[in-house]
Amino acid sequence: MPKTSGRLLALLSLLQTRRDWPGALLAERLGVSLRTVRRDVDRLRELGYPIAAAKGPDGGYRLGAGAELPPLLFDDEQAVALTIALQSAATSPGNGTGEAAARALTTVRQVMPSRLRHRVDALRVTAVERPARTAAPVDGDVLVAISSAVRAHEILRFDYGPEAADEPPRRVEPHHVVIRDGRWYLVGWDLDRSDWRTFRADRIALRIPNGPRFTPRELPGGEVATFVTGRFRGADDGTIGWPCRGTVLLDLPAATVARYTRDGIIEEFGPDRCRLTLGSWSWPGLAAAIARFDTEIEVVGPAELVDAFDQLARRLARAAAGPPPAGVPDQAPAHAVRETPGRGGSHRAAG
Repeated sequence: MPKTSGRLLALLSLLQTRRDWPGALLAERLGVSLRTVRRDVDRLRELGYPIAAAKGPDGGYRLGAGAELPPLLFDDEQAVALTIALQSAATSPGNGTGEAAARALTTVRQVMPSRLRHRVDALRVTAVERPARTAAPVDGDVLVAISSAVRAHEILRFDYGPEAADEPPRRVEPHHVVIRDGRWYLVGWDLDRSDWRTFRADRIALRIPNGPRFTPRELPGGEVATFVTGRFRGADDGTIGWPCRGTVLLDLPAATVARYTRDGIIEEFGPDRCRLTLGSWSWPGLAAAIARFDTEIEVVGPAELVDAFDQLARRLARAAAGPPPAGVPDQAPAHAVRETPGRGGSHRAAG
């Protein structure tokens, strides 16, 4: 018969692998009597594990949830996965749980066997956020409260932002809590504006108690990832596509353009030329994104993109000329983009 401590760990491991365990089956798996199983279950309960007993001819046991967190048992793969998750949370800004994650990581490491501790010590994970997207930290209690309201389908009331248009209270049917580029958002139906909105969680100051329960609406696009991506791209219909999309020919190899393009479509158009289809939230924004490749550009379409290049060229020419002398009226420069027919009705844009 194994020692009591080892037997308790084996029993706990078995209880975690399935919902219900007949007492006789546990005794068989552990190689002990049913009476010993009952005693071991009582010992685990004294350690804080909420183990419920099922009534019946054979009896049975189930590991449930308790009021406090008891000691946990992880296998090697679970311990490594937990270490990765905690390191990511501890070094990621804006989630409001970095300090707690670092303390949890220290606690987990202390109780690991040496062979596993050496393994995870070799693992160093740092979450790097883009500087422009560094977010204000979010209180973990706020995230939990919002998520609870999402699950319970309860209307949230909260103060949001300093602007007059955001004066309290906001009344929102919460549907999802999402994280994008290190920043937390609430996706919900704004009752006063009759529209779907995204709210930054770090700007939300909850009012207690929550409002009444509601029947969830269908999110545009069907999936929250599609909806959020579309909203940040300027779409209002729940689609994931950009509102402005155009095609150009670039005097660069496709492999070169591919290194600097995240979600465009790139096609080879010769040994040192490629066809690029790209999207953006505005036509001038799309023209500027294409111009950054610093090469000759031939616009395939649409005409709005040609106009955007013309507008961008005028704006850049004025910036290059500098402010006009005092007393001299500002004059717009001549067109910096010339339009000539190209292949398939395309237009040539030269800087």
